[in-house]
This record gives sequence, C-alpha cells and structure tokens, in this order.
Amino acid sequence: MSLAPDISIDIAVEAGDWVETAADYEALCHRVLLTTIETAIELNGPAEVSVLLTDDAAIQVLNRDWRAKDKPTNVLSFPARSDEDPVTGGPEMLGDIAVAFETTVREAVEQDKTFADHLSHLLVHGMLHLLGFDHETDAQADEMEPLEIEILAGLGVDSPYPDRN
Repeated sequence: MSLAPDISIDIAVEAGDWVETAADYEALCHRVLLTTIETAIELNGPAEVSVLLTDDAAIQVLNRDWRAKDKPTNVLSFPARSDEDPVTGGPEMLGDIAVAFETTVREAVEQDKTFADHLSHLLVHGMLHLLGFDHETDAQADEMEPLEIEILAGLGVDSPYPDRN
C-alpha cells in the first residue's frame, strides 16, 4: 500500500473568474497535483508547492520579467531549487505554478475541452516542470509527454497530444 505524499499545496486566487467558473478549483488543484507527484516521483520527505490562479495581465508581466516574452501564456512554472541545492531536512519547496484564467478559457474552447480538463492538463504540465521534467528537446518531450498522458488518463482526462496515442 502506497502512502499519499506529504505535500502542502497553497492556492491563491489573485484575479480572474476562477470561483465563478470552477467552484471546486481547490479540490481539482489538490487532486491533480497529488496525482502528478504520486505518478512521477517518490518524495523523500515533506514538500510544498504554491499555485497562483491569476489573469492574462498578471501572467504577461511574469512571462515578460522571467522569460523575456511580453505576452500572456497559459501556465508558468518556477522551480524553487536546483539539483545542486542542499536538502535542508525540512519541507522542500518545490516551486510555484501560475495559471492565467482567460488563456485557459480560450484554449479550452479552441480545443473543444472542458475548462476543468484543460486546467488539469496545465497543472500536470506545470507540476512536472517543478519536478525537473522538460520538453525543450525531442528526447525530453519523449519522456515528459507520455507521462502527462498517463497522469491525465488516471484523472479521467483525454490526452492533450493526440499524435502520441
């Protein structure tokens, strides 16, 4: 029997119609992030992650300031430590995930998905970045994207990569 990971998830709603659109956004965030961690890695101790649910204007500022891309995006991840950082023995801060409301709504409509399914994909994607996965190269994408598909399938969400099925 596997124990649930010891993880603290802090969710902040800064802007956007999150509450009106996804009344159960907190439960969805917890379920998706816990499932991602349980599937992707084995934690060696307690961990923390922060989720910011915001709007396009705020995410554009983050994208501009941290990635030099002056436009909104759907999700941004900010890992808190590198592999070289010492482990402190206390709860490990994995990092922060920020999701833009308007972009998430627009992409869900364009991709003919429910808002909850698209948000789930963005949270899985963001959490995998915090855990050290990436998709900058084909080899990295060949590792990360099937893992996203597996995690989402476990959540009852269709693959966001139909060409990989």
